[in-house]
Amino acid sequence: MQNDRALDDTDLQILDLLQANARETQVEIARIVGLAPSAVLERIRKLEARGTLKGYTALVDPKVLNLGLLAFVALRSDEAGSENRIAQTLADLPEVLEVHHVAGDDCYLIKVRARDAEHLGYLLRTRFARVPGVRSTRTTIVLETVKETPRLPIQRRDEVGA
Repeated sequence: MQNDRALDDTDLQILDLLQANARETQVEIARIVGLAPSAVLERIRKLEARGTLKGYTALVDPKVLNLGLLAFVALRSDEAGSENRIAQTLADLPEVLEVHHVAGDDCYLIKVRARDAEHLGYLLRTRFARVPGVRSTRTTIVLETVKETPRLPIQRRDEVGA
């Protein structure tokens, strides 16, 4: 959905607070931004309606679910540029967390979580390689994650250029 108005500093501050803790109470958000709780609720509903706030989620430790192996798969395909059949097929796999159409030698960059190297190999052989149009894959296994966050950097207008 298209934004019908620009985000003001209060909207940006609310978004930043919700990114930090989506379970933050409206009363606490209202206290921080200096509005009434009802005004905060109205702003949040408008942000949701416009598609600026796409949803709320819990961040789960992948190791607890026995999905400790993180890998990035660069995939080349024979698919025409405007088609998304391969991307959608791969996006439907539960182990696939992200699918990005990229510029360069590869067509897609795919973030995958697996139990171990054997599970990843199985996915590559039985799921990725069997998708019609997939030419090749190149896999990078992550040894250590230094930073991984879903939070976007949000700067209010008074912070830009500071």
